[in-house]
Amino acid sequence: MYITITAQKLGGNYSQSSADFVGYLEKENEGLEQQDMEHFFNQYGDEISTEEVVKEIDGNTAKLKKKEPKFYSITVSPSKYELRRLQNSSEDLKTYTKEIMKDYVASFNREINGRPITIDDIKYYAKIEHQRTFKGTDFQIKENQPFATKILQLKTDIRNIQEGRAEGNIKQMKREIVKLERQAPHQQSGKRIVQGMAKDGNQSHIHIIVSRKDASNSVSLSPGSKHKASEVEMHGKNVKRGFDRDKFFEKAEKIFDKTFGYKRNFAETYKARKDFVKNPNIYFAALMKLPANEKALAFKMITKTGLPVIPSIPVSQAQIALRVFKRLRRGAEVAIKSSSIGI
Repeated sequence: MYITITAQKLGGNYSQSSADFVGYLEKENEGLEQQDMEHFFNQYGDEISTEEVVKEIDGNTAKLKKKEPKFYSITVSPSKYELRRLQNSSEDLKTYTKEIMKDYVASFNREINGRPITIDDIKYYAKIEHQRTFKGTDFQIKENQPFATKILQLKTDIRNIQEGRAEGNIKQMKREIVKLERQAPHQQSGKRIVQGMAKDGNQSHIHIIVSRKDASNSVSLSPGSKHKASEVEMHGKNVKRGFDRDKFFEKAEKIFDKTFGYKRNFAETYKARKDFVKNPNIYFAALMKLPANEKALAFKMITKTGLPVIPSIPVSQAQIALRVFKRLRRGAEVAIKSSSIGI
């Protein structure tokens, strides 16, 4: 399970309105019949129009400055292993969304009128998507890039020859292109993976747009707070503040496991990924203590995320931690950082 929380992008070419982002989330509905479309939903409704979403989010920004985010985007991406536990991707993920948003509000160390925040105090809209495309940041694209560069250069050379600006053997160049296409390390359905290519398999995930202000448009609720839980004196009163992201991510995993009867492997837990970055020796020791079948699955999951497999015959745990984990941590840091604000 990967969860990211991102602040609305402001400045430059980005609009103050949520319309562009809401419109972007409608891309999968293009060309579909009404009954096949995925609609926005929240705790209280399942077929909410884009016009209502924009109106409600844009109209809930009292006293926010121009450079302050008006909303946050939460993306929840179950793994292919988690998705296999679902009976109906759309309906199951809608049920799951409504549950984790209760934990979202519970992760705020805030009060409204002297009482804890509840789900009724926030304004959010969610949407299920079923497609993903490869992006430039994906490891498959990065590792295929040297081959893509050579192929592009050969195609440019061929065009120059065809238009009389250069000389060369076009047939030989075309054979070299075919060879490079096959040699690229990452393939899908017999083709080199390129940026923009749709990913195979079940890619269902959740997009949630949540207003910065509470439902009454009077209290600011920022999951981007640098504080987990603290109190500060304002106008002579002690005011609670903070948002515990770790608590939110861990609760989201537990809710999924409980709701869908999922047995989570050590390697796919948020705590394990965090230990991988911050305490690699602890992570490695815990990995080695897993039962044989769970350890095998953990290695398989690590490999599927693009991380190299840990050598099967380590010289010593200390050497492995030093030699291998320095390489692996770069990949894991992306996952941990993606859980932060404003990426």
